[in-house]
Amino acid sequence: MSTLTKITENRVIAIVRGLPPAHVLDVAHALYAGGIRVLEITMNSDEPLTAIRKVAETFGDRMVVGAGTVLDAKMAGAAIAAGATFVLSPIVDRDVIRTTKDLGMVSIPGAYTPTEIYTAFKWGADLIKVFPATSPGYIRELAGPLPQIPLLPTGGITPQNINDYKKAGAVGFGVGSALVNTKQPVTARSLEIITDKARQFVAALADE
Repeated sequence: MSTLTKITENRVIAIVRGLPPAHVLDVAHALYAGGIRVLEITMNSDEPLTAIRKVAETFGDRMVVGAGTVLDAKMAGAAIAAGATFVLSPIVDRDVIRTTKDLGMVSIPGAYTPTEIYTAFKWGADLIKVFPATSPGYIRELAGPLPQIPLLPTGGITPQNINDYKKAGAVGFGVGSALVNTKQPVTARSLEIITDKARQFVAALADE
């Protein structure tokens, strides 16, 4: 199964930003226990390449691992070399898209306006991260004239509204602090909470 198919079938991308590398595997295991199968490690974290490599080597095909907050082609190449199979950006950068695609990986640039979204797709992006995701209504408005472009809203997604975004036309969802609050210490209890939150997201999609 391709990385793109795994992302669109599992739908939820758990975003881990700023987590110390020593705790990345613990959090990844907690997310996996809750049913999450796609993990984004942002490049503005401590030692992100080490974290990506650890998760990729430990989980193999069981977890799709990607890099987030990728701002240039060099960063994209380094992340892919470390084991990332998809690359997310908060922006639309043609060189990042091209480098990612040339290396055979999934490109998910961040865009907001219809022009940005269409441009990113025209340049070869596989999915478009709609950021910030202001409302399901906005996704619906975008999907009307641009039905051929797969949209992945990010920011503000919860178990309570995730199906509203799905019904509006989203093919996937980026979820950060609603799943993993990296500002809190990593403890046995906090890992249990992460697993519980993950289960809530998975169950919400299954119940729709």
